Amino acid sequence: MSTLNRTNNKKTKSSILASNPVMRRLNDVQETSAENCATYAGITFKTIYFLLFSIAGIVVQLFSEKYFATGDVFNINYEGFKVAIYQTEAFVLIGVVIAAIVFQLLAFFARVTTPVTGALYCVTQGYFISFLVFKILGAYNMEYLGALALLITILIVLIMTVLYSTGIIRVTKKFKMVMVTLFVTMIASSLFTFVGYFIPFTRAMVTSLYQNFAFSIGVSVIFIIIAALFLICDFDTIDHVVNDKLPEKYEWQAAFGLSFTVLWLYLKVLDLIITIAGHNRD
Repeated sequence: MSTLNRTNNKKTKSSILASNPVMRRLNDVQETSAENCATYAGITFKTIYFLLFSIAGIVVQLFSEKYFATGDVFNINYEGFKVAIYQTEAFVLIGVVIAAIVFQLLAFFARVTTPVTGALYCVTQGYFISFLVFKILGAYNMEYLGALALLITILIVLIMTVLYSTGIIRVTKKFKMVMVTLFVTMIASSLFTFVGYFIPFTRAMVTSLYQNFAFSIGVSVIFIIIAALFLICDFDTIDHVVNDKLPEKYEWQAAFGLSFTVLWLYLKVLDLIITIAGHNRD
């Protein structure tokens, strides 16, 4: 990665909305090490380590699905795909989502636990991805859309890597301003629609927005753009970790932060593809 994008002004390194929590905390680290300092290779291998655990989560979901086929059966409608799931299966999925939140927070704020809690978080994400691809899409023999989402995600990661390493995109104040604007806009919109749904006067309008195909596509695209821009911030922070010679132990958080962004990007791409596919089925 290029070091051209790295600013020497510590005050501009960190922004509350300009990177994911893991990377933001790393930006504030000024500890250095003459020996055993972080390297790009170390961060790369640890990122692969975390992403492999997401594959393990996929395997767990596929092999455990038959054991959760108990209880009442009810239908769900996800982006136009109607699928029957078992009660136990639903409870397990809810448990996985809760576990993902817990492991994510532990990996973010309990640095010493990141190698374990980060891996467990990736397992939960893999489980959730597998449920979407093989349970939701699989019911319509459309599992290939999961592979398409993977290819698009890899392409986006490669493009953002090139844009950052060549200096075409730099993490400047203007860049962070764009990030903050997009992020705040999406948060405000989400809060508006969430609160608006519970207000009788605005419920019809919110419901109409949720059911509007163009609106759903627009929201998904903006979230993908935000995730892609987060990658740039992650690369910038990794440059800080390596070039400022932080101790090797910080490789784990840098790798988890990057893995977190990549998995988030994949889920947003997958959601967009499922939305389009579900609309085309109507």
